[in-house]
Amino acid sequence: MNGEHRSYLRLTPETLRIGALAGALALLGSLLGVGLGGCKDRGKESAARANEDTTVLAQLVVTDVGEIERGLPVGAAKFSAMFAPGASDELKDPSVVKKKLLAVRREVPDLVVAKSTFFALADDKGIALRNDLETDVMAGSNLVAIFPALAPALQGQLVETSGGFPQTRQHNDRDWVAAAPVKRADGSVGGLYLTGWTYRTFARHLQESRKHDLTEALRDAGLNGQMPIEYIGIFDQDGVYMAPLTPPVDEEALATLKLSDRTANGQASGVMNVTDRDFGWSAIRAPKLGPQAGIVVLRSEL
Repeated sequence: MNGEHRSYLRLTPETLRIGALAGALALLGSLLGVGLGGCKDRGKESAARANEDTTVLAQLVVTDVGEIERGLPVGAAKFSAMFAPGASDELKDPSVVKKKLLAVRREVPDLVVAKSTFFALADDKGIALRNDLETDVMAGSNLVAIFPALAPALQGQLVETSGGFPQTRQHNDRDWVAAAPVKRADGSVGGLYLTGWTYRTFARHLQESRKHDLTEALRDAGLNGQMPIEYIGIFDQDGVYMAPLTPPVDEEALATLKLSDRTANGQASGVMNVTDRDFGWSAIRAPKLGPQAGIVVLRSEL
Protein backbone atom coordinates (compact mmCIF):
# COMPACT_ATOMS: atom_id res chain seq x y z
CA MET A 1 0.00 0.00 0.00
CA ASN A 2 3.14 2.23 -0.07
CA GLY A 3 2.45 3.42 3.46
CA GLU A 4 -0.98 4.79 2.54
CA HIS A 5 -3.63 3.97 5.14
CA ARG A 6 -7.13 3.23 3.89
CA SER A 7 -10.24 2.30 5.87
CA TYR A 8 -13.00 0.15 4.38
CA LEU A 9 -16.53 -0.43 5.71
CA ARG A 10 -17.28 -4.10 5.87
CA LEU A 11 -20.89 -4.83 4.86
CA THR A 12 -21.57 -7.29 7.64
CA PRO A 13 -25.13 -8.30 8.62
CA GLU A 14 -24.80 -6.00 11.61
CA THR A 15 -23.89 -2.92 9.53
CA LEU A 16 -26.66 -3.71 7.09
CA ARG A 17 -29.12 -3.91 9.98
CA ILE A 18 -27.94 -0.56 11.34
CA GLY A 19 -28.22 1.00 7.90
CA ALA A 20 -31.76 -0.27 7.47
CA LEU A 21 -32.68 1.03 10.92
CA ALA A 22 -31.22 4.43 10.12
CA GLY A 23 -33.20 4.54 6.89
CA ALA A 24 -36.42 3.67 8.70
CA LEU A 25 -35.77 6.32 11.33
CA ALA A 26 -35.08 8.89 8.64
CA LEU A 27 -38.39 8.07 6.97
CA LEU A 28 -40.21 8.27 10.29
CA GLY A 29 -38.48 11.55 11.03
CA SER A 30 -39.56 12.98 7.67
CA LEU A 31 -43.13 11.83 8.26
CA LEU A 32 -43.35 13.33 11.73
CA GLY A 33 -41.19 16.36 11.02
CA VAL A 34 -38.16 15.30 13.09
CA GLY A 35 -34.60 15.29 11.79
CA LEU A 36 -32.18 12.72 13.18
CA GLY A 37 -29.77 15.43 14.28
CA GLY A 38 -32.29 18.09 15.11
CA CYS A 39 -33.00 17.55 18.80
CA LYS A 40 -32.05 21.12 19.69
CA ASP A 41 -34.51 22.43 17.11
CA ARG A 42 -37.29 20.04 18.05
CA GLY A 43 -39.54 22.86 19.23
CA LYS A 44 -39.19 24.72 15.92
CA GLU A 45 -39.88 21.55 13.99
CA SER A 46 -42.99 20.93 16.09
CA ALA A 47 -44.17 24.48 15.43
CA ALA A 48 -43.72 23.98 11.68
CA ARG A 49 -45.72 20.76 11.81
CA ALA A 50 -48.35 22.42 13.97
CA ASN A 51 -48.70 25.07 11.24
CA GLU A 52 -49.50 22.30 8.78
CA ASP A 53 -52.00 20.79 11.21
CA THR A 54 -53.92 24.03 11.75
CA THR A 55 -54.08 24.66 8.00
CA VAL A 56 -55.62 21.23 7.43
CA LEU A 57 -58.00 21.58 10.38
CA ALA A 58 -59.17 25.04 9.29
CA GLN A 59 -60.38 23.48 6.06
CA LEU A 60 -62.06 20.68 8.02
CA VAL A 61 -64.03 23.33 9.95
CA VAL A 62 -65.32 24.72 6.66
CA THR A 63 -66.39 21.23 5.63
CA ASP A 64 -68.08 20.49 8.95
CA VAL A 65 -69.99 23.76 9.09
CA GLY A 66 -70.90 23.31 5.43
CA GLU A 67 -72.75 20.12 6.36
CA ILE A 68 -74.90 22.16 8.73
CA GLU A 69 -75.42 25.01 6.28
CA ARG A 70 -76.70 22.61 3.64
CA GLY A 71 -78.55 20.15 5.83
CA LEU A 72 -80.29 22.32 8.40
CA PRO A 73 -82.62 24.14 5.94
CA VAL A 74 -83.50 20.80 4.33
CA GLY A 75 -84.34 19.37 7.73
CA ALA A 76 -86.31 22.46 8.75
CA ALA A 77 -88.61 22.02 5.77
CA LYS A 78 -89.57 18.58 7.05
CA PHE A 79 -91.10 20.15 10.18
CA SER A 80 -93.40 22.48 8.26
CA ALA A 81 -96.46 20.23 8.63
CA MET A 82 -96.09 20.22 12.43
CA PHE A 83 -96.61 23.99 12.47
CA ALA A 84 -99.60 23.96 10.12
CA PRO A 85 -103.03 25.00 11.47
CA GLY A 86 -104.59 22.09 13.35
CA ALA A 87 -101.31 20.32 13.95
CA SER A 88 -100.33 22.21 17.10
CA ASP A 89 -101.15 19.28 19.39
CA GLU A 90 -98.09 17.45 18.06
CA LEU A 91 -95.87 20.26 19.24
CA LYS A 92 -97.28 19.94 22.76
CA ASP A 93 -96.12 16.34 23.09
CA PRO A 94 -92.36 16.27 23.80
CA SER A 95 -92.12 12.58 22.93
CA VAL A 96 -93.58 13.24 19.46
CA VAL A 97 -91.20 16.14 18.88
CA LYS A 98 -88.20 14.09 19.95
CA LYS A 99 -89.22 11.21 17.69
CA LYS A 100 -89.53 13.61 14.75
CA LEU A 101 -86.14 15.17 15.53
CA LEU A 102 -84.47 11.77 15.44
CA ALA A 103 -86.26 10.81 12.23
CA VAL A 104 -85.40 14.01 10.38
CA ARG A 105 -81.71 13.70 11.14
CA ARG A 106 -81.70 10.19 9.65
CA GLU A 107 -83.42 11.46 6.52
CA VAL A 108 -80.93 14.23 5.64
CA PRO A 109 -77.50 12.94 4.50
CA ASP A 110 -75.60 16.05 5.61
CA LEU A 111 -77.13 15.82 9.08
CA VAL A 112 -76.35 12.12 9.39
CA VAL A 113 -72.63 12.94 9.25
CA ALA A 114 -72.86 16.29 11.06
CA LYS A 115 -70.70 16.71 14.15
CA SER A 116 -73.64 18.09 16.14
CA THR A 117 -74.22 17.05 19.73
CA PHE A 118 -77.89 18.06 19.70
CA PHE A 119 -80.81 18.95 17.46
CA ALA A 120 -83.78 20.91 18.80
CA LEU A 121 -87.04 22.53 17.83
CA ALA A 122 -88.30 25.91 19.06
CA ASP A 123 -91.52 27.88 18.54
CA ASP A 124 -91.98 31.21 16.75
CA LYS A 125 -90.80 33.08 19.84
CA GLY A 126 -87.60 31.09 20.14
CA ILE A 127 -88.80 29.03 23.11
CA ALA A 128 -87.30 25.55 23.02
CA LEU A 129 -89.89 22.77 22.69
CA ARG A 130 -87.63 19.70 22.85
CA ASN A 131 -84.22 18.44 21.86
CA ASP A 132 -83.17 14.95 20.82
CA LEU A 133 -81.14 14.13 23.93
CA GLU A 134 -82.23 11.68 26.61
CA THR A 135 -82.19 14.41 29.25
CA ASP A 136 -83.59 17.68 27.98
CA VAL A 137 -82.59 20.71 30.05
CA MET A 138 -83.23 22.99 27.08
CA ALA A 139 -87.05 22.76 26.93
CA GLY A 140 -88.78 25.95 27.98
CA SER A 141 -85.63 28.07 27.59
CA ASN A 142 -85.79 31.24 25.54
CA LEU A 143 -83.04 30.46 23.07
CA VAL A 144 -83.10 33.90 21.49
CA ALA A 145 -82.55 35.46 24.90
CA ILE A 146 -79.57 33.16 25.49
CA PHE A 147 -78.23 33.69 21.96
CA PRO A 148 -79.49 37.13 20.81
CA ALA A 149 -77.85 36.69 17.40
CA LEU A 150 -80.42 34.00 16.61
CA ALA A 151 -83.17 36.64 16.28
CA PRO A 152 -82.83 36.95 12.46
CA ALA A 153 -83.74 33.26 12.18
CA LEU A 154 -87.23 34.20 13.36
CA GLN A 155 -87.37 36.50 10.32
CA GLY A 156 -86.46 33.71 7.91
CA GLN A 157 -82.65 33.61 7.85
CA LEU A 158 -80.20 30.79 8.49
CA VAL A 159 -78.08 31.95 11.42
CA GLU A 160 -74.84 30.72 13.03
CA THR A 161 -73.56 32.13 16.31
CA SER A 162 -71.65 31.29 19.48
CA GLY A 163 -72.34 31.84 23.14
CA GLY A 164 -73.14 29.62 26.04
CA PHE A 165 -75.96 27.76 27.69
CA PRO A 166 -75.78 28.16 31.49
CA GLN A 167 -74.72 24.53 31.90
CA THR A 168 -71.96 24.97 29.32
CA ARG A 169 -70.57 28.08 30.98
CA GLN A 170 -70.36 26.20 34.28
CA HIS A 171 -67.80 23.92 32.63
CA ASN A 172 -65.75 26.79 31.17
CA ASP A 173 -66.92 26.01 27.66
CA ARG A 174 -68.85 27.70 24.86
CA ASP A 175 -71.50 26.63 22.36
CA TRP A 176 -71.65 27.03 18.62
CA VAL A 177 -75.30 27.09 17.49
CA ALA A 178 -77.06 27.27 14.13
CA ALA A 179 -80.77 27.86 13.52
CA ALA A 180 -82.89 27.52 10.39
CA PRO A 181 -86.45 28.86 10.15
CA VAL A 182 -89.30 26.37 9.90
CA LYS A 183 -91.70 27.96 7.45
CA ARG A 184 -95.41 27.30 7.13
CA ALA A 185 -97.09 26.78 3.76
CA ASP A 186 -97.82 30.52 3.53
CA GLY A 187 -94.14 31.38 4.02
CA SER A 188 -94.44 32.67 7.57
CA VAL A 189 -91.99 31.42 10.21
CA GLY A 190 -93.59 28.93 12.58
CA GLY A 191 -90.50 27.92 14.53
CA LEU A 192 -86.79 27.15 14.52
CA TYR A 193 -84.79 24.02 13.83
CA LEU A 194 -81.49 24.21 15.72
CA THR A 195 -78.29 22.30 16.18
CA GLY A 196 -74.81 22.80 17.60
CA TRP A 197 -71.86 21.60 19.62
CA THR A 198 -69.63 22.85 22.39
CA TYR A 199 -66.15 24.09 21.57
CA ARG A 200 -64.53 21.34 23.63
CA THR A 201 -66.46 18.50 21.98
CA PHE A 202 -65.70 19.95 18.56
CA ALA A 203 -62.02 20.21 19.53
CA ARG A 204 -62.11 16.52 20.40
CA HIS A 205 -63.50 15.78 16.95
CA LEU A 206 -60.66 17.76 15.34
CA GLN A 207 -58.06 16.06 17.52
CA GLU A 208 -59.36 12.57 16.72
CA SER A 209 -59.47 13.42 13.02
CA ARG A 210 -55.86 14.58 13.00
CA LYS A 211 -54.72 11.57 15.02
CA HIS A 212 -56.42 9.30 12.50
CA ASP A 213 -54.63 11.00 9.60
CA LEU A 214 -51.22 10.71 11.27
CA THR A 215 -51.83 7.07 12.17
CA GLU A 216 -52.83 6.29 8.59
CA ALA A 217 -49.69 8.00 7.27
CA LEU A 218 -47.49 5.92 9.54
CA ARG A 219 -49.28 2.73 8.58
CA ASP A 220 -49.04 3.48 4.86
CA ALA A 221 -45.30 4.01 5.30
CA GLY A 222 -45.02 0.59 6.92
CA LEU A 223 -44.17 2.13 10.26
CA ASN A 224 -46.16 1.79 13.45
CA GLY A 225 -43.84 4.25 15.14
CA GLN A 226 -44.11 7.00 17.66
CA MET A 227 -46.88 9.54 17.42
CA PRO A 228 -46.22 13.15 18.40
CA ILE A 229 -47.85 14.49 21.52
CA GLU A 230 -50.59 16.73 20.19
CA TYR A 231 -53.44 18.66 21.81
CA ILE A 232 -56.03 20.60 19.82
CA GLY A 233 -58.46 23.27 20.96
CA ILE A 234 -60.67 26.16 19.98
CA PHE A 235 -59.92 29.73 21.02
CA ASP A 236 -61.87 32.97 20.95
CA GLN A 237 -61.55 36.44 22.44
CA ASP A 238 -62.41 35.10 25.90
CA GLY A 239 -60.19 32.06 26.23
CA VAL A 240 -58.99 28.66 25.07
CA TYR A 241 -61.11 25.50 25.11
CA MET A 242 -59.03 22.37 24.66
CA ALA A 243 -60.24 18.86 23.89
CA PRO A 244 -61.07 16.77 26.99
CA LEU A 245 -58.10 15.15 28.77
CA THR A 246 -55.71 17.94 27.78
CA PRO A 247 -53.51 18.65 30.83
CA PRO A 248 -54.76 21.85 32.50
CA VAL A 249 -51.23 23.26 32.58
CA ASP A 250 -51.09 23.14 28.76
CA GLU A 251 -54.42 24.94 28.39
CA GLU A 252 -53.34 27.55 30.90
CA ALA A 253 -50.10 28.15 29.02
CA LEU A 254 -51.95 28.64 25.73
CA ALA A 255 -54.45 31.00 27.36
CA THR A 256 -51.61 33.39 28.24
CA LEU A 257 -50.81 33.83 24.53
CA LYS A 258 -54.04 35.76 23.81
CA LEU A 259 -54.46 33.89 20.55
CA SER A 260 -57.34 35.97 19.25
CA ASP A 261 -55.04 39.01 19.20
CA ARG A 262 -52.06 37.13 17.75
CA THR A 263 -54.11 35.79 14.82
CA ALA A 264 -55.70 39.12 13.87
CA ASN A 265 -53.43 39.35 10.82
CA GLY A 266 -53.13 35.66 9.99
CA GLN A 267 -51.72 32.38 11.23
CA ALA A 268 -49.40 32.62 14.23
CA SER A 269 -46.97 30.11 15.71
CA GLY A 270 -44.11 29.75 18.16
CA VAL A 271 -42.31 27.58 20.68
CA MET A 272 -43.09 27.28 24.36
CA ASN A 273 -41.81 25.16 27.22
CA VAL A 274 -44.36 23.48 29.45
CA THR A 275 -43.25 21.32 32.37
CA ASP A 276 -39.71 21.09 30.96
CA ARG A 277 -40.84 19.98 27.51
CA ASP A 278 -40.56 22.03 24.32
CA PHE A 279 -43.78 22.34 22.33
CA GLY A 280 -44.51 24.01 19.05
CA TRP A 281 -47.85 25.80 18.82
CA SER A 282 -49.85 27.19 15.93
CA ALA A 283 -53.12 29.12 15.82
CA ILE A 284 -55.32 30.20 12.95
CA ARG A 285 -58.69 31.93 12.72
CA ALA A 286 -61.73 29.86 11.73
CA PRO A 287 -64.44 32.47 11.07
CA LYS A 288 -67.13 29.80 10.70
CA LEU A 289 -66.80 29.19 14.44
CA GLY A 290 -67.05 32.87 15.36
CA PRO A 291 -65.64 36.26 14.33
CA GLN A 292 -62.60 35.97 16.60
CA ALA A 293 -62.54 32.20 17.01
CA GLY A 294 -60.02 29.75 15.66
CA ILE A 295 -58.04 26.55 16.09
CA VAL A 296 -54.90 26.05 18.15
CA VAL A 297 -52.53 23.07 18.01
CA LEU A 298 -49.94 22.29 20.66
CA ARG A 299 -47.46 19.69 19.42
CA SER A 300 -44.25 18.00 20.58
CA GLU A 301 -42.28 15.38 18.66
CA LEU A 302 -41.17 12.31 20.57
